[in-house]
Amino acid sequence: MTQRTAIVTGAARGIGLATTRQFLAEGRRVAMIDRDSEALMAEAAQMEGVLPIVCDVSKPDEVANMIDACAARLGRIDALVNNAGVADFGPIEETGFDRWRRVLATNLDGVFLCSQAAIPHLRETRGAIVNIASISGLRASTLRVAYGTSKAAVIQLTQQQAVELGEYGIRANCVAPGPVRTKLAMAVHSQEIIDAYHDAIPLNRYGTEDEIASVIVFLCSEKASYVTGQTIASDGGFQATGVGLPALRR
Repeated sequence: MTQRTAIVTGAARGIGLATTRQFLAEGRRVAMIDRDSEALMAEAAQMEGVLPIVCDVSKPDEVANMIDACAARLGRIDALVNNAGVADFGPIEETGFDRWRRVLATNLDGVFLCSQAAIPHLRETRGAIVNIASISGLRASTLRVAYGTSKAAVIQLTQQQAVELGEYGIRANCVAPGPVRTKLAMAVHSQEIIDAYHDAIPLNRYGTEDEIASVIVFLCSEKASYVTGQTIASDGGFQATGVGLPALRR
């Protein structure tokens, strides 16, 4: 049981799936967690060294059972990547309390529940937690009252984890992706939106799932052994532009 391991939530697609593949490439065993059982099992069937577990991270009982199963089957837990999230956008006036709670239940409660349940195991390995927030947690944007607020809270929660768990040797960091070229984003972003992001981002492009995954895997590695309590915006410079109007950059 000396082989390093990782738990990745929201692992059936996107950044979570890319992160799983990179962990496998470096020799880790990976527990793939997702509530979409069909997509999860389909992806897991194509890989070796993975443990797929269906779990809704917003439900305390399911999370407790999931962490117990990971510890029992993997033998140890070295890293936890809290990637599961809900992207539900809408105006403040049209965001009912049910919608608000649905977003926060997964995006914030899920991070809290999974991390708390994994602490005893991470203490044994002096492991790492990486929480996935968003550039929307660092800078406000329209239609993101629930989503942006949940991600801002994840950033604060990460700092709390780093401060309280550091004495156990557990590191906690956060990755805040900017616009990423996922299948979902490309399906819903109009050409106008794509062009606007191109103009607003200093690198003039969307990021890729693998680029975000590389930052996550780094933060879980010994190469980041003295990094904790940090939020890394993997966003092509989007946050750094502030009010940098595209017209002024031409």
